[in-house]
Amino acid sequence: MQSIPVDTTRLGVLRCAIAPETKISNFETQEVKKDRDGNPVWTVAVTVRQDGRRISVIEIAVSGEPKGIQEGQIVRVTGLMAFMWSMGERHGVSFRAEAITPVHGTPAQAKGGDA
Repeated sequence: MQSIPVDTTRLGVLRCAIAPETKISNFETQEVKKDRDGNPVWTVAVTVRQDGRRISVIEIAVSGEPKGIQEGQIVRVTGLMAFMWSMGERHGVSFRAEAITPVHGTPAQAKGGDA
């Protein structure tokens, strides 16, 4: 599988669309996927919007639970890699990162306030 480093500075604002969830490797047994070191793999759905373009949603896998991330919050993605895959007639791109962390002070963190 070919891995391609992704320059996140060119992706515009990255915002959490779906909070971290464990990645399931077997839906029948609900077994959680593990990385090669035995750590659970989590996924975070992130919206990407480059200047003048539509919003895209990508699902990013990361080892270990990302802490402090809420839906709607701007996040920082470190070490993002894209992987091309194919299985029979199906093919696509998957994403994996070293870390996904919250960017503090983003609007999603504001509590209460004026409506």
